[in-house]
Amino acid sequence: MQQRTVTLIVVDDHPVVRDGLRGMFESAAGFEVLGEASGGIEGVELALRLDPDVVLMDLRMPDGGGVDAIAALTARGARARVLVLTTYDTDSDTIPAIEAGATGYLLKDAPREELFTAVRAAAEGRTVLSPAVASRLVSRVRKPATGNEPLSAREREVLELVARGTSNRETAAELFISEATVKTHLTHIYAKLGVKDRAAAVAVGYDRKILG
Repeated sequence: MQQRTVTLIVVDDHPVVRDGLRGMFESAAGFEVLGEASGGIEGVELALRLDPDVVLMDLRMPDGGGVDAIAALTARGARARVLVLTTYDTDSDTIPAIEAGATGYLLKDAPREELFTAVRAAAEGRTVLSPAVASRLVSRVRKPATGNEPLSAREREVLELVARGTSNRETAAELFISEATVKTHLTHIYAKLGVKDRAAAVAVGYDRKILG
């Protein structure tokens, strides 16, 4: 039985990566690349306008990050499924992306056939995770945060702004991210510091010399 054609767009700030992915998918049967974007903001506009089955989304881009773009597509009810394709597999990258609404998360060293299979699975709404990411997430569930994990650079920035008394909205504006992403960072900060609220996070931040 002939497979239906899966439509997709590629969002990545590196032209070489976009060209490579476009060439790879256009040389394979059953895929159609509708467009490319070099940043998250442009990617959201393109996905809403072209309505692809799948958005291949990088995470760290100067013109709008992937997590905020995924959150925007989720909030606006986009039909497209988002499959993250990145070189980063840390908790601070994978968990916010999945929480924002990503259907799948693959690393850029994924073999060609694995990527094709993942895009088809994502188009059908099935969750796709690279083995490394799946293993990391399972380990995290089995061994919850202990309250002693180091904060990422972005989490330290959020905590510093919280210590200055800024609201979530002000923090989002300061860091050019969404309020939803700020809340996600705060959730991770609380877990890593072993606290339940902003005041306690700031207190622990000073106590551990993260702040000041």
